[in-house]
Amino acid sequence: DDVPIRTWFPKENLFNFQTATTTMQAAFRGHAERKRRKQENDSAAVIQRNFRKHLRMVGSRRVKAQTFAERRERSFSRSWSDPTPIKADPFHDSRESHDLQDSCGTLDGNFDLNWEAEKELEAMACDGEDFIPPKIMLISSKVPKAEYVPTIIRRDDPSIIPILYDHEHATFDDILEEIEKKLNIYRKGCKIWKMLIFCQGGPGHLYLLKNKVATFAKVEKEEDLILFWKRLSRLMSKVNPEPNIIHIMGCYVLGNPNGEKLFQNLKNLMNPYRVAFESPLELSAQGKQMIETYFDFRLYRLWKTRQHSKLLDYDDIL
Repeated sequence: DDVPIRTWFPKENLFNFQTATTTMQAAFRGHAERKRRKQENDSAAVIQRNFRKHLRMVGSRRVKAQTFAERRERSFSRSWSDPTPIKADPFHDSRESHDLQDSCGTLDGNFDLNWEAEKELEAMACDGEDFIPPKIMLISSKVPKAEYVPTIIRRDDPSIIPILYDHEHATFDDILEEIEKKLNIYRKGCKIWKMLIFCQGGPGHLYLLKNKVATFAKVEKEEDLILFWKRLSRLMSKVNPEPNIIHIMGCYVLGNPNGEKLFQNLKNLMNPYRVAFESPLELSAQGKQMIETYFDFRLYRLWKTRQHSKLLDYDDIL
């Protein structure tokens, strides 16, 4: 009791208290500094992402932004070594408007000629009473037990061409090249009249490839998706009196309004080819008709009941 209170703690503890205070202050300053750097890095990442998005949007509109002089220079196929200058006329000059109309008319005329020539070649390839329009069946390996799908197609219809592709590693180019090869094997010069895309997805989207989901917004912006559907349209028939049909199976795309938007955007991409998209429910009358177009209905029902089962091997059923 006689010992003064100030001497109750050992003297070295006074130094420890001071050191602890300094350490806590330094730790707090380090935490605050790290938090500030993280916020700066996040802000920089957002700015970079928006800038890259801006560049993609600008790149997609670059052709629209070209001047008439640039288009005329490209149409003349001028080489870089040609020193002859090109005098650009004022935009409001009437001569330019006439030249522009003439050039547009020439382009439309060439397009019509190419279209008619390709249509005539396809008609010649499809000539004959024994010709049955081909039906392409595109099957994603992501579908459960997809390897058995080619075994349950209709045996009485030789026009059904199944193509099983690797969802993980295939590219859009691989798919298109395989379709072209199969069409040439079936009959050189023929095109697709009906097509079935059997893949995973959901309301408003198609899961075509790994990290490649087709939605109504992405098919307007992502160049690889746009190019795939445009190149696929060139494989569609020009001589079919009815619109060519692309059936979507394995998912119900029309489960919400975004599905209708997706189909409309795909139709716009595939213009001037006439293509109709259908994705009926399998249990509906239209779905049953779609299934019977491509599959042996009895084998399809058998496959469907065993699709998610591990109790019985499908090989035993066959």
